[in-house]
Amino acid sequence: MEEFVLMKGNEAIAEAAIRAGTDGYFGYPITPQSEVIEYLAAAKPHERTGMVMLQAESEVAAINMLYGGAGAGKKVMTSSSSPGISLMQEGISYIAGSELPCLIVNVVRGGPGLGTIQPSQSDYFQSTKGGGHGDYNLIVLAPSSVQEMADFVGLGYDLAFKYRNPVMIQTDGALGQMMEKVKFKPQQPRSKKSPDWATTGKTSDRERIIITSLDLDPSRQERFNEKLQVKYRTIVEKEVRYEKIQCDDAEYLFVAYGTSSRICQKSIQMAREEGIKVGLFRPITLWPFPYNEIREMTGQVKGMLSVEMSAGQMVEDVRLAVEAKVKVDHYGRMGGIIPSSEEIVEALKQKIIGG
Repeated sequence: MEEFVLMKGNEAIAEAAIRAGTDGYFGYPITPQSEVIEYLAAAKPHERTGMVMLQAESEVAAINMLYGGAGAGKKVMTSSSSPGISLMQEGISYIAGSELPCLIVNVVRGGPGLGTIQPSQSDYFQSTKGGGHGDYNLIVLAPSSVQEMADFVGLGYDLAFKYRNPVMIQTDGALGQMMEKVKFKPQQPRSKKSPDWATTGKTSDRERIIITSLDLDPSRQERFNEKLQVKYRTIVEKEVRYEKIQCDDAEYLFVAYGTSSRICQKSIQMAREEGIKVGLFRPITLWPFPYNEIREMTGQVKGMLSVEMSAGQMVEDVRLAVEAKVKVDHYGRMGGIIPSSEEIVEALKQKIIGG
């Protein structure tokens, strides 16, 4: 018999981390994601699986602990919210530049600066365009439910180890604090095997392994960057994920992810009651972004509205996807305010249908 548990999104991520066989969690409290580390502290995962849970002295310390754990071939993760993720950017770039797998959770809050503890989606550029230095990409997963917040932990690890690349789960304060029923997968044991690229401290039967993102020879560094670009192209080819809702007969399209996509589903119902045939395209991977799949919709719909809790960031990718074949506009709220279904329908009428 299936068992469902009523949990907050942040708690679901923490429980899923334990069940996914995580070896180590390193983090620092920040609203609105503090329940992740609080749940792990209360759950005592070291007694359940041997998992290490450590509150670091800062976000900078946490991401560098992640770097070390990932280098040892372990399943490691951290979680934070927008200002904390900003502090981690140097370390994230180092991890990407060392081709190491790890899981990073960003429960986005309003900004810029310290901003507000209310939900936002204004970290889209930071996560998908490379918030740190250098030519690198994170795989970015965007859940729209508490169930997906739990499910994407296991998926995130799978992708991270498959491509030896950091994976980010980008959610927001609304989903982090929202309570829904969740079905968890059975407990997965922690792996006792180390990947052949990992630093294990044992060198008697093999050559020394050196993990670094530093190479002062420009030609070698260029070859390494070319190798990374081949990997990223493979990810783009194979790992795009999305969901289409009521798109079969749609004449207009909402493009939205996370909390915004949930609100758009109510907007679809309201608009269709008025005779406006609108559907929803929900990117699940923010990177790689589903450019081709959105472009295919241009032969069917008359216009698209990118709905975001930001000043308009994902809308740039939507515009790139459609190649000016149909009208694209943006509607969003900022500073932690969540748009209403009514506002979104009105924006569709004003900006796309009547614009």
